[in-house]
Amino acid sequence: MIEIERKFLVTSDAFKKEAQKNYRIVQGFLNTDPERTVRIRIKGDQAFLTVKGIGNATGTSRFEWEKEIELADAEKLMLLCEKGIIEKMRYEIPSGSHIIEVDEFSGQHKGLIIAEIELCHENESFLKPGWLGKEVTGDSRYYNSQLSKNTRTP
Repeated sequence: MIEIERKFLVTSDAFKKEAQKNYRIVQGFLNTDPERTVRIRIKGDQAFLTVKGIGNATGTSRFEWEKEIELADAEKLMLLCEKGIIEKMRYEIPSGSHIIEVDEFSGQHKGLIIAEIELCHENESFLKPGWLGKEVTGDSRYYNSQLSKNTRTP
């Protein structure tokens, strides 16, 4: 239940040519406290309830628990979420033995593109495509829970 993830800004839309699939995500937060974030996510025709704990010193690792829930339940829970629903397109790009997930935000954060890669351990190496830019792992301004509160993109 520990998620190990690194985040990067994306420098171009070249990733779209490499994507093997994409889908729309809408997500809201029932709680945005950094020590216990609670998220509702609708991903295509699936829905999830996710609880995330506080990250370690580097922001690379943190507790994550996720459970698939009924789409109708997620839609009702979305009505209880804090202000600031996030909408984005997610693209999945193979990179060696990993999948890089690239989120292209719409709405108030249109133009922001962030890539995430999940790893087995913090020091694991991976192939870095040319469109992968500055690393923002651990920079809370790029956490979706914080983006949901802010009208300006970092």
